[in-house]
Amino acid sequence: MDKRILAILAAIGASTIYGINHTVAKGVMPTYIEPFGFILLRVTGAAVLFWLVSLFTPWEKIERKDWPRLVACALFGMVINMLFFFKGLNMSTPINSSVITTLSPVMVIILSAFLLKERITLLKITGIIVGLAGALFLVFFSKSSNQTAPNIPLGNLFFIVNALSFGVYLIIVKPLVKKYDTITLMKWIFSIAVIINLPITFSEFQAVEWESLPFDAVWKMSFVVIGTTFFTYLLNLYALKYLSASTLSAFIYLQPLIAIFYSITTGADTLNTIKVVAAILVFVGVYMVSKNPTTKVQKDQ
Repeated sequence: MDKRILAILAAIGASTIYGINHTVAKGVMPTYIEPFGFILLRVTGAAVLFWLVSLFTPWEKIERKDWPRLVACALFGMVINMLFFFKGLNMSTPINSSVITTLSPVMVIILSAFLLKERITLLKITGIIVGLAGALFLVFFSKSSNQTAPNIPLGNLFFIVNALSFGVYLIIVKPLVKKYDTITLMKWIFSIAVIINLPITFSEFQAVEWESLPFDAVWKMSFVVIGTTFFTYLLNLYALKYLSASTLSAFIYLQPLIAIFYSITTGADTLNTIKVVAAILVFVGVYMVSKNPTTKVQKDQ
Protein backbone atom coordinates (compact mmCIF):
# COMPACT_ATOMS: atom_id res chain seq x y z
CA MET A 1 0.00 0.00 0.00
CA ASP A 2 1.16 3.55 -0.77
CA LYS A 3 3.04 5.07 2.18
CA ARG A 4 1.03 8.29 1.98
CA ILE A 5 -2.23 6.32 2.27
CA LEU A 6 -0.81 4.45 5.26
CA ALA A 7 0.15 7.79 6.79
CA ILE A 8 -3.40 9.08 6.30
CA LEU A 9 -4.82 5.91 7.92
CA ALA A 10 -2.37 6.38 10.81
CA ALA A 11 -3.56 9.97 11.27
CA ILE A 12 -7.21 8.85 11.24
CA GLY A 13 -6.43 6.13 13.79
CA ALA A 14 -4.72 8.60 16.10
CA SER A 15 -7.63 11.05 15.85
CA THR A 16 -10.11 8.27 16.66
CA ILE A 17 -8.22 7.32 19.81
CA TYR A 18 -7.92 10.99 20.81
CA GLY A 19 -11.63 11.51 20.26
CA ILE A 20 -12.53 8.67 22.61
CA ASN A 21 -9.90 9.84 25.11
CA HIS A 22 -11.76 13.09 25.88
CA THR A 23 -14.48 11.08 27.62
CA VAL A 24 -12.39 8.19 28.95
CA ALA A 25 -9.79 10.40 30.69
CA LYS A 26 -12.51 12.65 32.11
CA GLY A 27 -14.13 9.56 33.64
CA VAL A 28 -11.33 8.99 36.19
CA MET A 29 -10.53 12.60 37.16
CA PRO A 30 -10.50 13.71 39.90
CA THR A 31 -12.24 10.79 41.64
CA TYR A 32 -9.41 8.30 41.24
CA ILE A 33 -6.49 10.42 40.08
CA GLU A 34 -5.80 14.17 39.82
CA PRO A 35 -4.82 15.54 36.37
CA PHE A 36 -1.13 16.13 37.10
CA GLY A 37 -0.77 12.69 38.68
CA PHE A 38 -2.36 11.26 35.54
CA ILE A 39 0.32 12.95 33.42
CA LEU A 40 3.17 11.31 35.34
CA LEU A 41 1.46 7.93 34.92
CA ARG A 42 0.98 8.66 31.22
CA VAL A 43 4.52 9.76 30.33
CA THR A 44 6.21 7.16 32.52
CA GLY A 45 4.08 4.34 31.12
CA ALA A 46 4.74 5.48 27.56
CA ALA A 47 8.50 5.84 28.19
CA VAL A 48 8.67 2.26 29.51
CA LEU A 49 6.71 0.94 26.51
CA PHE A 50 8.90 2.75 23.98
CA TRP A 51 12.10 1.54 25.67
CA LEU A 52 10.79 -2.05 25.63
CA VAL A 53 9.98 -1.80 21.92
CA SER A 54 13.41 -0.23 21.24
CA LEU A 55 15.05 -3.47 22.39
CA PHE A 56 13.87 -4.99 19.11
CA THR A 57 15.00 -2.10 16.88
CA PRO A 58 18.47 -0.96 15.78
CA TRP A 59 20.25 1.41 18.18
CA GLU A 60 20.60 5.00 16.96
CA LYS A 61 22.86 7.61 18.45
CA ILE A 62 21.42 11.11 18.85
CA GLU A 63 23.77 13.82 17.60
CA ARG A 64 24.79 16.35 20.24
CA LYS A 65 23.32 19.27 18.30
CA ASP A 66 19.87 17.63 18.32
CA TRP A 67 19.51 17.28 22.11
CA PRO A 68 18.22 20.84 22.67
CA ARG A 69 15.50 20.22 20.08
CA LEU A 70 14.62 16.92 21.79
CA VAL A 71 14.22 18.75 25.10
CA ALA A 72 12.01 21.37 23.40
CA CYS A 73 9.89 18.60 21.87
CA ALA A 74 9.40 17.06 25.31
CA LEU A 75 8.57 20.43 26.83
CA PHE A 76 5.92 21.39 24.26
CA GLY A 77 4.66 17.93 23.29
CA MET A 78 4.64 16.02 26.58
CA VAL A 79 4.75 18.63 29.35
CA ILE A 80 2.93 21.91 28.59
CA ASN A 81 0.61 20.24 26.07
CA MET A 82 -0.41 17.39 28.39
CA LEU A 83 -0.54 19.33 31.67
CA PHE A 84 -2.83 22.03 30.29
CA PHE A 85 -5.04 19.53 28.46
CA PHE A 86 -5.65 17.29 31.48
CA LYS A 87 -6.06 20.22 33.85
CA GLY A 88 -8.51 21.77 31.40
CA LEU A 89 -10.38 18.48 30.96
CA ASN A 90 -10.73 18.21 34.73
CA MET A 91 -12.32 21.69 34.80
CA SER A 92 -14.36 21.60 31.58
CA THR A 93 -16.26 19.05 29.46
CA PRO A 94 -15.29 16.41 26.84
CA ILE A 95 -17.12 18.18 24.00
CA ASN A 96 -15.54 21.56 24.83
CA SER A 97 -12.08 19.98 24.88
CA SER A 98 -12.60 18.18 21.57
CA VAL A 99 -13.82 21.37 19.85
CA ILE A 100 -11.09 23.71 21.10
CA THR A 101 -8.20 21.28 20.45
CA THR A 102 -9.08 21.42 16.76
CA LEU A 103 -7.39 24.83 16.76
CA SER A 104 -4.00 23.12 16.31
CA PRO A 105 -3.97 23.67 12.50
CA VAL A 106 -4.67 27.36 13.13
CA MET A 107 -1.82 27.49 15.65
CA VAL A 108 0.52 25.73 13.21
CA ILE A 109 -0.14 28.37 10.55
CA ILE A 110 0.38 31.25 13.00
CA LEU A 111 3.57 29.72 14.37
CA SER A 112 4.85 28.90 10.87
CA ALA A 113 4.54 32.57 10.00
CA PHE A 114 6.64 33.59 13.02
CA LEU A 115 9.10 30.68 13.24
CA LEU A 116 9.47 29.70 9.57
CA LYS A 117 8.68 33.11 8.04
CA GLU A 118 5.91 31.63 5.90
CA ARG A 119 3.41 33.86 4.14
CA ILE A 120 -0.17 33.84 5.43
CA THR A 121 -2.84 34.39 2.78
CA LEU A 122 -6.00 36.42 3.31
CA LEU A 123 -8.02 33.18 3.37
CA LYS A 124 -5.84 31.79 6.16
CA ILE A 125 -6.01 35.04 8.13
CA THR A 126 -9.81 34.93 7.87
CA GLY A 127 -9.77 31.27 8.94
CA ILE A 128 -7.61 32.09 11.96
CA ILE A 129 -10.04 34.81 13.04
CA VAL A 130 -13.10 32.59 12.57
CA GLY A 131 -11.52 29.60 14.36
CA LEU A 132 -10.36 31.65 17.31
CA ALA A 133 -13.77 33.30 17.48
CA GLY A 134 -15.34 29.87 17.90
CA ALA A 135 -12.97 28.94 20.71
CA LEU A 136 -13.47 32.26 22.49
CA PHE A 137 -17.23 31.87 22.06
CA LEU A 138 -16.99 28.69 24.12
CA VAL A 139 -14.72 30.36 26.67
CA PHE A 140 -16.93 33.38 27.32
CA PHE A 141 -20.45 32.02 26.78
CA SER A 142 -20.29 28.52 28.29
CA LYS A 143 -21.88 27.91 31.67
CA SER A 144 -19.40 28.65 34.43
CA SER A 145 -19.67 25.15 35.90
CA ASN A 146 -21.69 21.96 36.23
CA GLN A 147 -21.63 18.85 38.38
CA THR A 148 -18.54 17.36 36.71
CA ALA A 149 -16.89 20.55 35.42
CA PRO A 150 -16.03 23.03 38.21
CA ASN A 151 -14.59 25.87 36.09
CA ILE A 152 -15.55 25.56 32.42
CA PRO A 153 -14.24 28.96 31.13
CA LEU A 154 -10.78 28.47 32.70
CA GLY A 155 -10.67 24.88 31.46
CA ASN A 156 -11.47 26.12 27.95
CA LEU A 157 -8.61 28.64 28.15
CA PHE A 158 -6.28 25.80 29.13
CA PHE A 159 -7.37 23.93 25.99
CA ILE A 160 -6.25 26.90 23.88
CA VAL A 161 -2.80 26.78 25.53
CA ASN A 162 -2.78 23.03 24.86
CA ALA A 163 -3.54 23.57 21.15
CA LEU A 164 -0.80 26.21 20.90
CA SER A 165 1.76 23.97 22.58
CA PHE A 166 0.88 21.02 20.35
CA GLY A 167 1.24 23.25 17.29
CA VAL A 168 4.78 24.18 18.39
CA TYR A 169 5.58 20.49 18.92
CA LEU A 170 4.43 19.53 15.40
CA ILE A 171 6.71 22.15 13.87
CA ILE A 172 9.87 21.54 15.89
CA VAL A 173 9.71 17.73 15.80
CA LYS A 174 9.49 17.59 11.97
CA PRO A 175 13.28 17.78 11.28
CA LEU A 176 13.93 15.03 13.85
CA VAL A 177 11.27 12.78 12.31
CA LYS A 178 13.13 12.86 9.01
CA LYS A 179 16.45 12.08 10.67
CA TYR A 180 15.71 9.40 13.29
CA ASP A 181 13.57 6.32 13.70
CA THR A 182 10.20 6.89 15.39
CA ILE A 183 10.96 4.58 18.32
CA THR A 184 14.31 6.27 18.94
CA LEU A 185 12.66 9.68 19.12
CA MET A 186 9.81 8.58 21.35
CA LYS A 187 11.91 6.75 23.92
CA TRP A 188 14.17 9.76 24.42
CA ILE A 189 11.50 12.47 24.26
CA PHE A 190 9.26 10.67 26.75
CA SER A 191 12.22 9.95 29.04
CA ILE A 192 13.04 13.66 29.08
CA ALA A 193 9.35 14.42 29.69
CA VAL A 194 9.34 12.16 32.76
CA ILE A 195 12.23 14.14 34.25
CA ILE A 196 10.63 17.52 33.55
CA ASN A 197 7.17 16.45 34.75
CA LEU A 198 8.35 14.66 37.90
CA PRO A 199 8.64 17.65 40.30
CA ILE A 200 5.33 19.10 39.04
CA THR A 201 3.27 15.93 39.15
CA PHE A 202 4.71 13.57 41.79
CA SER A 203 2.61 14.75 44.74
CA GLU A 204 -0.67 14.06 42.93
CA PHE A 205 0.67 10.74 41.61
CA GLN A 206 1.67 9.70 45.13
CA ALA A 207 -1.82 10.50 46.44
CA VAL A 208 -3.51 7.84 44.29
CA GLU A 209 -4.87 4.88 46.27
CA TRP A 210 -3.57 2.30 43.79
CA GLU A 211 -4.55 -0.79 45.79
CA SER A 212 -8.25 0.19 45.87
CA LEU A 213 -8.76 1.24 42.25
CA PRO A 214 -11.83 -0.39 40.63
CA PHE A 215 -11.54 -2.15 37.26
CA ASP A 216 -13.38 0.72 35.55
CA ALA A 217 -10.62 3.13 36.58
CA VAL A 218 -7.83 0.69 35.72
CA TRP A 219 -8.95 0.08 32.14
CA LYS A 220 -9.48 3.80 31.53
CA MET A 221 -6.01 4.65 32.85
CA SER A 222 -4.56 1.84 30.74
CA PHE A 223 -6.36 3.18 27.66
CA VAL A 224 -4.82 6.62 28.20
CA VAL A 225 -1.29 5.25 28.67
CA ILE A 226 -1.29 2.56 25.97
CA GLY A 227 -3.78 3.97 23.48
CA THR A 228 -3.81 7.75 23.82
CA THR A 229 -0.09 8.07 24.51
CA PHE A 230 1.89 5.12 23.14
CA PHE A 231 -0.10 4.36 19.99
CA THR A 232 -1.17 7.91 19.08
CA TYR A 233 2.34 9.37 19.30
CA LEU A 234 3.62 6.39 17.31
CA LEU A 235 0.92 6.83 14.67
CA ASN A 236 1.37 10.61 14.50
CA LEU A 237 5.12 10.39 14.04
CA TYR A 238 4.72 7.75 11.33
CA ALA A 239 2.20 10.01 9.60
CA LEU A 240 4.53 12.98 9.97
CA LYS A 241 7.19 11.15 7.94
CA TYR A 242 4.98 11.41 4.84
CA LEU A 243 2.65 14.32 5.63
CA SER A 244 3.38 17.94 6.51
CA ALA A 245 2.75 19.30 9.99
CA SER A 246 -0.17 21.37 8.68
CA THR A 247 -1.73 18.41 6.85
CA LEU A 248 -1.41 16.16 9.88
CA SER A 249 -2.83 18.79 12.21
CA ALA A 250 -5.90 19.10 9.94
CA PHE A 251 -6.94 15.56 10.87
CA ILE A 252 -7.57 16.85 14.37
CA TYR A 253 -11.03 18.07 13.39
CA LEU A 254 -12.14 14.43 13.22
CA GLN A 255 -11.81 14.41 17.00
CA PRO A 256 -14.95 16.43 17.84
CA LEU A 257 -17.11 14.21 15.63
CA ILE A 258 -15.85 11.10 17.37
CA ALA A 259 -15.77 12.74 20.81
CA ILE A 260 -19.30 14.14 20.52
CA PHE A 261 -20.72 10.80 19.37
CA TYR A 262 -18.89 8.83 22.08
CA SER A 263 -19.59 11.26 24.93
CA ILE A 264 -23.30 11.54 24.11
CA THR A 265 -23.81 7.78 23.65
CA THR A 266 -22.09 7.13 26.98
CA GLY A 267 -24.00 9.94 28.72
CA ALA A 268 -20.81 11.82 29.63
CA ASP A 269 -21.80 15.12 27.98
CA THR A 270 -24.63 16.86 26.12
CA LEU A 271 -24.91 19.21 23.16
CA ASN A 272 -26.36 22.72 23.38
CA THR A 273 -26.64 25.73 21.07
CA ILE A 274 -23.42 27.36 22.29
CA LYS A 275 -21.39 24.20 21.65
CA VAL A 276 -22.91 23.74 18.19
CA VAL A 277 -22.26 27.36 17.14
CA ALA A 278 -18.71 27.26 18.51
CA ALA A 279 -18.01 23.94 16.75
CA ILE A 280 -19.26 25.31 13.40
CA LEU A 281 -17.04 28.40 13.73
CA VAL A 282 -13.99 26.32 14.63
CA PHE A 283 -14.59 23.82 11.81
CA VAL A 284 -15.04 26.58 9.24
CA GLY A 285 -11.90 28.32 10.49
CA VAL A 286 -9.86 25.11 10.37
CA TYR A 287 -11.13 24.34 6.87
CA MET A 288 -10.13 27.80 5.63
CA VAL A 289 -6.69 27.52 7.21
CA SER A 290 -6.11 24.02 5.83
CA LYS A 291 -7.37 24.75 2.30
CA ASN A 292 -4.72 24.71 -0.43
CA PRO A 293 -1.68 24.68 1.91
CA THR A 294 1.37 26.43 0.50
CA THR A 295 3.87 26.35 3.35
CA LYS A 296 7.51 25.29 2.98
CA VAL A 297 6.95 22.36 5.29
CA GLN A 298 4.34 20.95 2.93
CA LYS A 299 6.73 20.96 -0.01
CA ASP A 300 8.49 18.06 1.72
CA GLN A 301 5.60 15.72 0.96
